[in-house]
Amino acid sequence: MLGELPDDLAYVPPAERDQTLALFGGRRNDFSSRYHLTRRGKVKRISQIWRICSQFDVFHGLTPVKMRLMFEALGPTFVKVGQILSMRSEMLPQSFCDELAKLRADADPMPYDTVLTTLESEYGRPVREIFSHIDPTPLGSASLAQVHRATLVTGEDVAVKVQRPGVREVMAQDVDIMRSAAKYASRFVHAAQVVDLRGVVEELWETFEAETDFLVEARNLRDFKEFCRPYKYMDCPTPYMRLCTQHVVVMEYVDGISVSHPDRLVAAGYDLKDIGTKLVDNYATQILDDGFFHADPHPGNIMVRGGQIMLIDLGMTGRLNAKTRSVLQEMIFAVAKQDSPALADGLLRFAGGEADPEDYPSLLADLDVIVKEFGTIDLKDLDIASFLNSLTQLAARHHIEVPSSVTTVGRALVTLEGLLDEFIPDVNMIEIISNHIASSRSRRDVARDEARSLAVEGTKALHGLLATMGEAKVATRMLTRGQLRVNAELVGADEPMRMLSDMVNRIAMALIVVGLFVGSSIVYYAGIKPVVFGIPIVGFMGYVVAFVLSVWIVFDIYFKGRRSKRR
Repeated sequence: MLGELPDDLAYVPPAERDQTLALFGGRRNDFSSRYHLTRRGKVKRISQIWRICSQFDVFHGLTPVKMRLMFEALGPTFVKVGQILSMRSEMLPQSFCDELAKLRADADPMPYDTVLTTLESEYGRPVREIFSHIDPTPLGSASLAQVHRATLVTGEDVAVKVQRPGVREVMAQDVDIMRSAAKYASRFVHAAQVVDLRGVVEELWETFEAETDFLVEARNLRDFKEFCRPYKYMDCPTPYMRLCTQHVVVMEYVDGISVSHPDRLVAAGYDLKDIGTKLVDNYATQILDDGFFHADPHPGNIMVRGGQIMLIDLGMTGRLNAKTRSVLQEMIFAVAKQDSPALADGLLRFAGGEADPEDYPSLLADLDVIVKEFGTIDLKDLDIASFLNSLTQLAARHHIEVPSSVTTVGRALVTLEGLLDEFIPDVNMIEIISNHIASSRSRRDVARDEARSLAVEGTKALHGLLATMGEAKVATRMLTRGQLRVNAELVGADEPMRMLSDMVNRIAMALIVVGLFVGSSIVYYAGIKPVVFGIPIVGFMGYVVAFVLSVWIVFDIYFKGRRSKRR
């Protein structure tokens, strides 16, 4: 086992093997120096992207198929971007999302010599000191990494996942270009109008960085192995932590049957409905009870071996805190009960203290539409992808930010639903999840949750009452001292005040006109010289100004009256 490996076979990071100190100041650790990015390399990559985009004639429009093929040609960064966009129907039409969902990171195998060179570079020693045999034919080859079956010198049968050399640097280069483009675009497009471009790019880089750090996947395997311990029907490969690096994962080799081959499972004596039911129920446990779940449950990552469902490739996982899990459960119940206010409260709880919808009645009205559409149909007919997309689009429309972890849950559930529809169609995922929630909440649990909720709400109410009494005491003291000032705002008084202001202005203008006519008449009868047309020039000017103002008042009243009638 792992404990039998000699200490001198343990992995030593290259950064520690080659660590040096600068004589004058510390080493630069910025983004460019860390990933060896240069201006020349950036220009070269931009030229390459431009050439590929030109080949697909993007400036004259893209069809869904052309977009998918272009992303595949642009490399691993854009393959990942396409996979993420396939779940964002609020950003792309559904036809594009469906086509991008076909994106797979399949790629031509990298040479076996490159695999050996990479392993020797990572471990800093000959491969034969760690592996007695490595199968030259890969089990799978993707744009990010390649997997080979191997045997350790201590005899264990393992799978070795080796990252392609330079792939992280390519992703870093692409992200650096995206950052520059987002910075430039932000000068012309305000984030509040469309989307926070810089935030999207940073979120993409966080995803890339996590997926290209294989130590993250190794820790995920270790944690998920611990999660599976109470479940005899669920497991995952055992990671060999001492042999895992940022670019290599060594794990137990799983020789099983993929769920993408239901005929082979039936031939082996398995009950497909039992497999699907256990898989979905355990997935509900991962999401709603434990908060740590496999985020990419596509058919290639789920196998059956020895009566156990094996989840492999934990490079993509999700984590939900207790608050998010609670809100998700409440929202599921709200849809089942067709309770729009409860669904709105759940959405607003996601946004936390910053939740302040501009038009709450409009939010409820939109939620009523979703509840009527999805809450009144049978569970077996519920399209979870459509439901989640509708809810996400509604939240974006009302400027409610849904946590990225919830988006990850939605993407995973849609993937799992697609797997069941294609290979195990007799299993209804939504019904199983609903039953899981109902069965996991016994009467005692419900009573305990209600008591806890009442205690929390009671504490908040008590603190609020005490605070109000304190404010009242201060207000009373200021009132007795003559220091109290009241700022009042009449809601909905803007229009009446504007009309009153217009009325006062017209009256004032009419008085001025009357004054000019009367004054000009007095000057006329006084016969003050010089005169124009037999009228003193001062009086003549007064008549002209009074006439112009009179015409302006008449036209102002007439046209504003017509506009008010149109409204």
